[in-house]
Amino acid sequence: MCLFPQEGGLVIAFDTLFLAKRFRNVGTYEYARSLLWEFHKLAGQNSDVVIRYFQDKKYSDEVGATALPGCEPINTRLLRFHRLWRLGLINTAAHRAGADMIFTPSPNVLTVGALPVAVTIHDAMPERLPAELIDKGLRLRIHFRRSAKLAYKILTDSEHSRKDLIDIYDLPTEKVSVAYLGYDRERFNSSPVDPRLQQSLLTSLGIRTPYILHHGMVQLRKNLGRLIKAYDILLNRRRINDLQLVLAGPFGKGADKVRKVASALSVNRNIIFTGTLDARDLAVLIKGATLCVIPSLYEGFCLPMVEAMACGVPTIVANSSCLPEVSGGVLRYFDPLSEEDMAATIEDVLDHSELQDDLVKHGLQRASEFSWRRCAEETLMALTSSTPALVSASVA
Repeated sequence: MCLFPQEGGLVIAFDTLFLAKRFRNVGTYEYARSLLWEFHKLAGQNSDVVIRYFQDKKYSDEVGATALPGCEPINTRLLRFHRLWRLGLINTAAHRAGADMIFTPSPNVLTVGALPVAVTIHDAMPERLPAELIDKGLRLRIHFRRSAKLAYKILTDSEHSRKDLIDIYDLPTEKVSVAYLGYDRERFNSSPVDPRLQQSLLTSLGIRTPYILHHGMVQLRKNLGRLIKAYDILLNRRRINDLQLVLAGPFGKGADKVRKVASALSVNRNIIFTGTLDARDLAVLIKGATLCVIPSLYEGFCLPMVEAMACGVPTIVANSSCLPEVSGGVLRYFDPLSEEDMAATIEDVLDHSELQDDLVKHGLQRASEFSWRRCAEETLMALTSSTPALVSASVA
């Protein structure tokens, strides 16, 4: 697929606000970094698009400085004024860069100006979940609604999220396109790990095998309180104490409440909170798990689910939001509002090795369909196909 021109063409300004180091634990950082990296790898192909992205070493060192045909860095000190950038300074930078349009990977940037704006809104979470479950919920609702209404084009992560955005904000169907996310295939794959390295990591974290794993931010909307209660039901029903529950990830909104749920139960000694892990350690931890469980109430894509599938670990998930869609219907699903159903599904998989093998096989097949390359190609197709007048004017 040809995506970049040797010269000329539609000029898209790529918003790099979220590539600063302080955003590294934010999903938008990984999304923006991965897309830009793929655009670099695709650069030089013959097409009608030029990507110009912003950089400033005093703001972020996460973007390369090499100019390539079709993918060009634009140095600007305006990035340092990140609060003003969010409020519209990006429009000034894009105009100076000779852009025909702006692409921003987050609805948290106000891009009102002469240039048309395309924005990624990953999900409709602020509208679909109670405010008490979401950090800065009211602010996000305002940002999402404003971006949905003002943008000429919206990218989102799944068909379920697309339908939500169209229904909630009363948008034309052609305004919203889906580009499934990718994942880090170098880290999250089914290749075996060094047993000594794995054991060293588990020992340092106080983990022993076997263990059930959930990875991702520890926060209320992940429904981890019910997962902990389901784990309690499971252990009491089976009268076992050698199966740990590991919750891996940084602490987010309501993490203290999640930990209180654990501390109130007798199984608390078997529950491990690891805190933040780097990608290498996280992949090693996933590959050692007996089972991965995703009990989320709402997701736009759910990268942790895909990472677990890609690592060849049996995975079960909630039957909510986009999870059946993204997983391709090949996993086992449970009611996220029922601890009993969750516990029963966990027990069923633990008791049947043939079911585990089936989950691994089909999970690997489904995960192989996602990549950042595909995401980058689909993103650019959506940006250019929806602006025929703009493209024609630019290349005329």
